[in-house]
Amino acid sequence: MSGRIMALLRRDLTRLLLGGRGGGAVLPVLFFLSVAMLYPFAVGPDAPLLARTGGGVIWVAALLAAILPLDRLVEPDIEMGLFDQWALRGISEELVIAVRVLAHWLSFGPPLMLAALPAAALLGLDGKTLRIVEIGLLAGTPGLAALGVTVAALTAGLRGGAALSGLLVIPMAVPILIFGAGSLGMGGESGLALTGAASLVLLAIAPFAGGAAVRAARG
Repeated sequence: MSGRIMALLRRDLTRLLLGGRGGGAVLPVLFFLSVAMLYPFAVGPDAPLLARTGGGVIWVAALLAAILPLDRLVEPDIEMGLFDQWALRGISEELVIAVRVLAHWLSFGPPLMLAALPAAALLGLDGKTLRIVEIGLLAGTPGLAALGVTVAALTAGLRGGAALSGLLVIPMAVPILIFGAGSLGMGGESGLALTGAASLVLLAIAPFAGGAAVRAARG
């Protein structure tokens, strides 16, 4: 079984990282950096304001970057009948979704954490704030990945599912954004703890909710 899991993970990572015409992992990173570059032009040359709001902008940019590949997460595999083939081989939908969450996070989470370094320089964040942002992204992006895969499974097969999944993820991700951005204020440790707790809840729910949605779409 471990061999099958690794084969699934390699396949998913290759598809998400390279991405073909979808741009792979490069597109979310470029989008993330574009937001960081454009925000100072919108705010103006107010360094204290940039420093106060820059961390929150990074969180919003991370959410939007995580949404970009939603249309490639589940629906193409359902259309090609891959979930049927995996089921015949004894690989449950829950296991496939769990591996997909891991692959989705690996394809955008660590790259965004690296991209946060130049983004922090563009936004004028100091070292302490950057450290909190990085820890927050480490705690929160797995939850964003789990939420994205779950919503992609729930909307698979629906007309306009790609647009609908993005619209659904944004309000559902608000708690993670609030806790993540809140960790940049006073008493940031509690914000980081709540961010991690929200991520763990989403990670626990995703395989079962996503698996049930895939079975419904296949039926």
